[in-house]
Amino acid sequence: MVALSVLDLSPIPEGADAALAFRNTVELARHVERLGFRRYWLAEHHNMAGIGSAATAVLIGHVAGATKTMRVGAGGIMLPNHAPLVIAEQFGTLESLYPGRIDLGIGRAPGTDQMTSHALRRTLTGDVNDFPRDVVELQSYFQPSEPGRRVRAVPGAGLNVPIWILGSSLFGAQLAAALGLPYGFASHFAPAALMQAIEVYHEQFRPSEQCDAPYVMAGFNVFAADSDEEAAYVRSSAQQSVLNLHRGLPGPLPRPVQDFEAGLDAQERSILKRWFTCSASGTPDLVADRLATFAEHTGVDEIMVTSNIHDHAARLRSYEITAEASAALA
Repeated sequence: MVALSVLDLSPIPEGADAALAFRNTVELARHVERLGFRRYWLAEHHNMAGIGSAATAVLIGHVAGATKTMRVGAGGIMLPNHAPLVIAEQFGTLESLYPGRIDLGIGRAPGTDQMTSHALRRTLTGDVNDFPRDVVELQSYFQPSEPGRRVRAVPGAGLNVPIWILGSSLFGAQLAAALGLPYGFASHFAPAALMQAIEVYHEQFRPSEQCDAPYVMAGFNVFAADSDEEAAYVRSSAQQSVLNLHRGLPGPLPRPVQDFEAGLDAQERSILKRWFTCSASGTPDLVADRLATFAEHTGVDEIMVTSNIHDHAARLRSYEITAEASAALA
């Protein structure tokens, strides 16, 4: 079975606050480290009442400090929101504090709306060609500093923090292949181009100092429980969250609802079907089967599991079932 990792947005449950979300994140990170998950990534989003991981590098440091061996990183940093030098310094600092445990996944989406993007960047000038150039600049800051270089990342220079390209389209696949970097696909919410992107990445991959062969990780939603009914119940929070986002009404992660799907119309069902194409919801046997099928169908090297569940104990249990299901397939 392929390796399993965790993607966490540090969800803020309805009726709670960011402080609780961060405590839950730390407890989950320690939990999945004991269960044998390979890495724990946090994602950058802004101006979203249900997501606590806006100051992503800060939270990565908090999680890395609370764990011992598991890799911790960004899945991802939205590079257009930042100067590459700032990110190099942040992740150079993290790598210096937690050597050999830090990953830097980067994407080109803003992770927010246009008005918030403007508040973050102060200007929205630039085009799509800025992203590849910024990635190359970021890479250069992690290389050993050459004599005469006037701008260096301190800390950062010479630390070779592993960089991943993240995306949900062929653009990211092509860039990751051209730069010889590992590639993470956001199939947990945008699965349409998954297989084509993997094919393009493999076909165009050029070995690099960081990566001598293609390496693909894909997102996958899991809502695991001891009964199908319980799994459907805990999944309803994520379903409500997705529909609220489509309505332009994002908010805290909603409380679960019994028989939520029974009240949906055809359009809402279609939205959820597309969003949750790459997912498993149910008992351990079903989760094991869905993980195995996904791994075999895609040929990915690693699966990044996300479980957006309101009740913290149910979320811990979901990851426990996922680990057990994966071990049963080994």
